[in-house]
Amino acid sequence: MKTLLPIAGITLAAIAINFAQDLSIAGRWSLLIFCSTVILWTLTKLNVSYVALVATLALVLTRAVPQALFFESLGHEIIWLMIGAFILGAAIQKTGLSARLNQLIMGRVKTVSGLFWAMTAFIIPLSFLIPSTSGRAAVTLPIFRSVTTEIRDPKISRGLAILIPTIILVSTIVSLVGAGSHLIANELLTQMTGQHISFGQWALYGLPFGIIASFGACGAILYAFLDRRQRQKPIQISAESAVKSNLSRLECMTLLIAIGMLALWLTEGLHGLKIATVSIFGAALLALPNIGVMSWKDALKSVSWNLIIFVSSALVIGHSLVQSGASKWVIDHTFNMSGIANQESQIMILLILTAIALTSHLYMTSHTARAVALVPAFLSLAATLNLNPVAVMFIGTLGMDYCLTMPVSSKALLIFQDCEEKTFKSRDLLRLSLIMIPLHLGLVIVFYLTYWQWVGLKF
Repeated sequence: MKTLLPIAGITLAAIAINFAQDLSIAGRWSLLIFCSTVILWTLTKLNVSYVALVATLALVLTRAVPQALFFESLGHEIIWLMIGAFILGAAIQKTGLSARLNQLIMGRVKTVSGLFWAMTAFIIPLSFLIPSTSGRAAVTLPIFRSVTTEIRDPKISRGLAILIPTIILVSTIVSLVGAGSHLIANELLTQMTGQHISFGQWALYGLPFGIIASFGACGAILYAFLDRRQRQKPIQISAESAVKSNLSRLECMTLLIAIGMLALWLTEGLHGLKIATVSIFGAALLALPNIGVMSWKDALKSVSWNLIIFVSSALVIGHSLVQSGASKWVIDHTFNMSGIANQESQIMILLILTAIALTSHLYMTSHTARAVALVPAFLSLAATLNLNPVAVMFIGTLGMDYCLTMPVSSKALLIFQDCEEKTFKSRDLLRLSLIMIPLHLGLVIVFYLTYWQWVGLKF
């Protein structure tokens, strides 16, 4: 039965796409291969990177994309940026900087409520340093385990287990490197419109929203899952792992390189160095013999090559949808049926766009897959309605970052649900989502009418 369902889905997709006579042959192949890929991602346990790789091979064999694109995608700027960012994240962990920061923040809390707020403040900046939600989850998991061991209250442990991945996901929007899907979305924006959002611009648009949304989520979790007594329960976290008062040479070196990389990322417009170039330069310094903090061999081991292959394959899939006209065909038909293309009110367009993006995780579990599928569609809509493509892409990506309703929608959620300690159940996430989706939607509207108007992010 588990095998028949995806086969049936692919067969139905093939039959439906065969009737699209107004779509080119390359477009039909691109659309069929993409639909088959999403079905396999959603309905099977096959490795998502393997499925994406096979899909790119299928695109080459059907001549939907040239062979050269298959190889060029591995040398794309996004790939090099992710490699450098993974190495930086590994250096921060290996040298003990993450443990030092953990102790600095956690050692000052007095109550459970204070712990939740402190954890939220700690997680938000990680989006600038660790380029994947699962990587940030891996960094914060040891903190969760040490805290829950001392608290020994299952309800508080459940609340904290929900809080950490929630903040990881909600705060993703603060940074361009917060998720690989951001980089793909930005690249699709460049391909389709010739525009792009720099690292500094992304932070300008996303950082205030991410901070407010994260602390709003923290408050929602505190009041939805803990009673007053539990929130005010005194807490004292002992420093079991002795962290030296003075920074070691390795910590100082990592900190200096990280600050330098961040400064160069934020000032890309002044010096012209691409984010990826800065990332690889920083990675090379971190692995420099006798000066760096790790060997080059260890640095390469820290890179998630599975994710690298996935992202490079996703770039090819996204390119095929755009260049073949498949994405434009889908969006034209879908939006014509929905009536959004006839909307004149920007607020109504904003509501529909955000609602589609916020709920996209329910039928597309892969974060990157959502970007590949929806960003070209949103940009085509922007062209049809003569809207600002930068604003449409950014707000759509913000909505796609939301994936809290089901554990399968995010690796960060799975990491905390599947850890040894008893944490949360699927119905807890559904309960949270009933609060968070309206909160997110309302916050988007408020930001669009105020802050984003002031900084030029408007339709």
